[in-house]
Amino acid sequence: MMTLPRVSPGPGDRPAGRPALTRSAKTKLAEVVVVCAKCAKRQGLRPRAVRAMLKGAAKQAAKDGLLTGRTKLCIVESGCLGPCPKRAVAVATGASLAEGRVVLLDPEAAPQDALAAVLRPVLPRRRAPEFGPNTPLAAVPPTESPPDA
Repeated sequence: MMTLPRVSPGPGDRPAGRPALTRSAKTKLAEVVVVCAKCAKRQGLRPRAVRAMLKGAAKQAAKDGLLTGRTKLCIVESGCLGPCPKRAVAVATGASLAEGRVVLLDPEAAPQDALAAVLRPVLPRRRAPEFGPNTPLAAVPPTESPPDA
């Protein structure tokens, strides 16, 4: 009697009746904000002080009509985010982390200013020009004269 070798199932071969592993759901959150607890402690702020300040500012902005659509913030305290400023608190959002940036908040700033700094759109970083020895020179179009030396 001959037995067939066992073949492992591929990614598309899922038993019938089992749901896919990736699913998503709607949320009422406008943004998830991560606050460095170490920075807040170094500034002498009580636990959750930055959280209370940002939530209060978001609620006030929603009442004033400055925030539209989803206005609920999820503010989470975490460990070190990387930069350790002397007179600021490191804060990150999903958009700022996607750009590789961390927002540094002044703990004595007005709540509205702090909220604006956290929720402002992050401008994409421009690539730095490379001036290495192996960089090819850009060709000068025939309609343009070469620069004077």
